[in-house]
Amino acid sequence: MKFPRVNFASLRLAVVMLGDRLAVAATQRDRHETFTIDAENPAVALRAELDARGLAARTVAIGLARSTVTVKPIELPAVAGATHEMVKFELERHLPIATEDAAFDFVPLPIESEQQPEGTVPEGKRVLIVAADRRIVDVALRLAEEAKLRPVSITVAAHDLLALVEPRRGQRVAWLHRTGETTDLLLLHGATLVFSRSFAAADDTTLVAETRRSFAGARWRECDAVWVSGDGAAAAALLDLGVPVSDPPWTSRAEHRLAGIGEPRGALELAVATVSGRGVRPLDLIPPALKPRRFTRHEMITGGALAVTLLLALAALLVPGLVEGRRLARLNAEIARIDPEVHAVERVARELERKRQLLGTVEKIGTSALQPLPVLRELTEIVPSDAWVTYLAFDPKGVELTGQAGAASTLIPLLENSPRLERVEFASPVTRGRDREQFRIRAAWEAPAPVTPAATTKPPAAPDARPPRASGGGAANPGEDKAQPARPLPGPPRQ
Repeated sequence: MKFPRVNFASLRLAVVMLGDRLAVAATQRDRHETFTIDAENPAVALRAELDARGLAARTVAIGLARSTVTVKPIELPAVAGATHEMVKFELERHLPIATEDAAFDFVPLPIESEQQPEGTVPEGKRVLIVAADRRIVDVALRLAEEAKLRPVSITVAAHDLLALVEPRRGQRVAWLHRTGETTDLLLLHGATLVFSRSFAAADDTTLVAETRRSFAGARWRECDAVWVSGDGAAAAALLDLGVPVSDPPWTSRAEHRLAGIGEPRGALELAVATVSGRGVRPLDLIPPALKPRRFTRHEMITGGALAVTLLLALAALLVPGLVEGRRLARLNAEIARIDPEVHAVERVARELERKRQLLGTVEKIGTSALQPLPVLRELTEIVPSDAWVTYLAFDPKGVELTGQAGAASTLIPLLENSPRLERVEFASPVTRGRDREQFRIRAAWEAPAPVTPAATTKPPAAPDARPPRASGGGAANPGEDKAQPARPLPGPPRQ
């Protein structure tokens, strides 16, 4: 079945090496393809098939046949030391080849309480080891290199079947998976693999006998269920074990991927299982130099704590800025809203200040020692009509007049008679024009009379002792004429 070739999700590829045949599975989001390759040069045929199907894979997960590896539970002594070194030391007693020529990996096994005497504690710990000749691993690496793929794992394909099911916690299951004439047996304790075997079952009796025999490897007396998968294992014969026999409880994702596979079903199910594995794969035989860097549980916890710390630090730095930024944006919006009103108020304030200053100037003029208006009114009355003033200046010391008159000298006694002025004199010589004289007169302000305490009480008015003025046109009293000032000549105001 063909799928569209445009897909941006990462493509995952798995190849299971089953002797002279390859079982291949590829998955990319909703696209799932499985096929087999049987050729003299499998690497070249694999590369050609991938190109023909438009599978632009860069990495590959390699699965080995269970019959090509050694799987065995061993017990380690209760001594201090690195578990890997202890396993490597014990491995020599359990492999037919030298330890230097073997690639191996291990996982710890759960303690089977039913095998321990009551009230005792196990002295050591048990691990399940998987080992293979390095030449088998080298063949797998060479296959990937010639197919222009980068290997990410080399596992036992039958062990990867666990990625397709959801086992119940604590349940003991014997899982038989048949690929052609070979049956792979997995013993599971919950989601943990505790033992596996591979054997050829020619008849039902042999199949049941080998299954019972395998319980000893896991220190079991019996199991709780039997699962059957692959190329049609004889489920009826397994009923003799006295436990339920059924298909594996596939996950919904596994059912979707297995729905489209064809024949040989057993080999292709192994390929789908290998491609479905995620994260750290247990019992991985890939050389340490090629093994992708995977973090341990403690490293992941430490990294998570560091990431949370960094996020909190960034939040502490950025959140106040964001809050202040939003607050500033709200303030700017509010300022923009009331800005026209503010400008109107500022205009009114400026106008009010200008008027206040004008009023202050008027009040200052009215309350100052110099009273321009009364002086102008008096000068208007004093200056005769044939004279006019072209320039008038006031200062605290006095007043200065510049103008023209028919007889400038007549202005001096007129100004002297003013109660406001004294010491009236020409500030510059008088110049004669065609018919008028140009003058410049300077006068000082008359000093106020000192006030004495006796003057505060007004004496009673004395009777007028002056003789009555004759009704005729006789001469006036000389003293009266001297005391009464001459009437100023009327004239227009000059300034």
